[in-house]
Amino acid sequence: MFRTALRNVLAHKARLLMTVLAVLLGVAFVSGTLVFTNTISDAYQKSSEKGLSNVDVAIQPDDDDDPAAPGDAPRLSQQLLDRAAALPGAASATGTVTGYTAIAEKDGDLLGNGFENNGSNYFPGKDGKDDRYDLTSGRAPRREGEVALDAKSADRGDYQVGDSVRLSVDGPVRTEKLVGVFTTDDGNVAAGGTLALFDTGTAQRLFAKPGQYDQIDLKAAAGTSQAALKSAVDTILPARAEAETGQKLADDQAQEIKDGTSGMRTGMLIFAGIALFVGVFIIANTFTMLVAQRTKELALLRAVGASRRQVTRSVLIEATVVGAVAAVTGLLAGIGIGAGLRSLLNATGATVPDGPLVVSPKTVLASLLVGVVVTVLAAWLPGRRAAKIPPVAAMNALHAAPTTRGLVVRNTLGSILTGAGALLVIAGTGMEDGKTAMGFGAGVLVIGVFVLTPLLSRPLIAAAGPLLRGFGISGKLARQNAVRNPRRTAATASALMIGLTLITGMTVIAGSLQKAIDRMATDSLKSDYVVSMGGFDGTRDLSTDVDKTLSAQPEVTATSALRMSPARVAGAKETLTGVNPSTIGDLVNLDFTAGSFRDLRGDGVILDDDTADDHAWRVGSTLSVTYEDGSKGRLRVAGIYDGNELMRGVMIDNATLSPHMITVDDSQLLVKTKGGATDATKDKLEKALGDNPAIKVQDKQDVSDDIASFFTLMLNMLYGLLGMAVIVAVLGVINTLAMSVFERSQEIGMLRAIGLDRRGIKRMVRLESLVISVFGGVLGLALGAFFGWAAGRLIGDALPEYEIVMPWGRMLVFLLLAALVGVLAAVWPARRAAKLNMLSAIKAE
Repeated sequence: MFRTALRNVLAHKARLLMTVLAVLLGVAFVSGTLVFTNTISDAYQKSSEKGLSNVDVAIQPDDDDDPAAPGDAPRLSQQLLDRAAALPGAASATGTVTGYTAIAEKDGDLLGNGFENNGSNYFPGKDGKDDRYDLTSGRAPRREGEVALDAKSADRGDYQVGDSVRLSVDGPVRTEKLVGVFTTDDGNVAAGGTLALFDTGTAQRLFAKPGQYDQIDLKAAAGTSQAALKSAVDTILPARAEAETGQKLADDQAQEIKDGTSGMRTGMLIFAGIALFVGVFIIANTFTMLVAQRTKELALLRAVGASRRQVTRSVLIEATVVGAVAAVTGLLAGIGIGAGLRSLLNATGATVPDGPLVVSPKTVLASLLVGVVVTVLAAWLPGRRAAKIPPVAAMNALHAAPTTRGLVVRNTLGSILTGAGALLVIAGTGMEDGKTAMGFGAGVLVIGVFVLTPLLSRPLIAAAGPLLRGFGISGKLARQNAVRNPRRTAATASALMIGLTLITGMTVIAGSLQKAIDRMATDSLKSDYVVSMGGFDGTRDLSTDVDKTLSAQPEVTATSALRMSPARVAGAKETLTGVNPSTIGDLVNLDFTAGSFRDLRGDGVILDDDTADDHAWRVGSTLSVTYEDGSKGRLRVAGIYDGNELMRGVMIDNATLSPHMITVDDSQLLVKTKGGATDATKDKLEKALGDNPAIKVQDKQDVSDDIASFFTLMLNMLYGLLGMAVIVAVLGVINTLAMSVFERSQEIGMLRAIGLDRRGIKRMVRLESLVISVFGGVLGLALGAFFGWAAGRLIGDALPEYEIVMPWGRMLVFLLLAALVGVLAAVWPARRAAKLNMLSAIKAE
């Protein structure tokens, strides 16, 4: 039986090719994901370890919450640096101060990807060098007005030593002289960020205060362990400061890198699983058709003594061989994918530190197991069915039609699963945390629809009858062929259905979110512009000079700086938002349930309704407050408003808040101008700020687009990942049609003999493929729209502005793409069918 199984694989290698490709793509996706994530994780880990090679102990501010002072822990002092350097066992001490620094390209655009644009200090040792940075040209900065750039940024910006560099730290543009270029093991630079170095005094004035540091790194003397040096450092630590060994920092960074890549790995593996799940339909369909075509052969084996178990085992051996071949080739393809993804990142500017391609034993084992196990499991049911066919019935080919009882059981089970799944999904929309119920219900519903698909295929395909009749006898034959074997049609259409379900559902959610974001920006803001610092996260702080500069412009009629400060209000941790009470009413549109902006002065504050309800605060309530500088006071609730994603929290008069801020700066600046937002006005505001690359001047649509850009990026990535599942589904359509043509060779020969020409045969196969693909597309669109609606109900509970938007235009495009998939998938099978020799085909069994 083993030799028989191997012969069958070799005899049907052409028909098994599509199955191998389907499994290969899924395995390649899995192995490529593991190779890629392991490679970048290893590269970043080794880079961070190299960057910490000169750090045996690091002293840092302790950011654990302090009820007495809710703000950030104070920076480290020069006195602490001097005491640490004098400790027994300390060979050297290096003080570091860092902050945001945006560098402009020569054409004025922001240099780097905006993710990490940092500045720091060059801290020379006794030999005049800073071991963290290796100067490749020029010298280190020594005084104000001088800067050094990392080599990658200097190369991207085409800067040479001696050039003038425009940069910004908190708003105003600075012009510095480039005196040096250096290399660094900083992972942020390797990821496409920029790093500018100043002399220590300048860096402290820009990012902290004179004599302050963000971190102190100690190098142990010969014979002193990291643990011994840390014990000595612990004796001199001030309040709200902590010390960690270099090994502990390296381990923590390694864990952070692992956690950072695990989410990406999990997401990519989920989509690899979807592709493999779609592949299961192809595998099962292929082996079902192979078994049906070899019915007499299997019956003969039974007649000469083969047991049912042996027949099943022979089918599973074939599946194992197919799975092994697909797994090995998929692993090799996945290694190529992993290398390609890394090169793609480097090409987009998000470079990865140098390092080898990592192909771990776990990756190899996982890829092989996935390929073999998925294929064997998918082939088990067809093998079991083959073994159940009585030899005499099989020899007479009387087994084809499923029993009425079998159809009744299948349709009943499908109806129960579909109904239960739909009810669970609907029930999940009304639960406080309905994600679990909805997810489980969605899975049950998809399975139920798949079980019911043979039943659904007849009426839905029959609905296309009037259109198909326009193609004459070819259209009539195509419709009949599509419903001749409903199970086969169902398995083929379901593969496409799953991909379109996910794509449609995500499109519904994304379109609805975009409209909600647009509504938030329009309804919440009266200001014409929002000014903020650039960068990937947009959380950098603006200099207060920006407000002064723009307020002096003749086009500007009103401004209000938004200042954020951590505090404890009535014992609860809150963020106070400082505003200008004289102008804020002209710049934001808030619906008050009680009170108004009029009382937002002195100790008066206004709250969003959720914050008020959480703490049972009402207008007139008196609240104790501990500001970020540790001072205490009392606040009075002057108003309560309906919060949204753009405006929420506790608002307070800037005049009251600013004296208690450790560093007074602005989070954002709201600006209203004469004549509203226009391109000309925006240009004038940007020019007033010196065409600063670090500052964003955005109108309402820009704000909306900025928020939505993340969702758009994610949606495009998901489209790309789901494209793999769609490709697998296309292979399924091709495979089904090709094998269908083979088993209908005699029928096609007869059609040719009675007058149907080759063009008619091609048209028949193409229309059959078109009908099956559109059928899968209709089911996918319906399920996707339903899931998008259900998920939207959950999102709407957290986002009141959210309302379902059905993207009918895109859904029509998806349906047309499904039809195109059907047409393209039929090209090869249709040509093959048209080329059959009619006499040879008529004689075929």
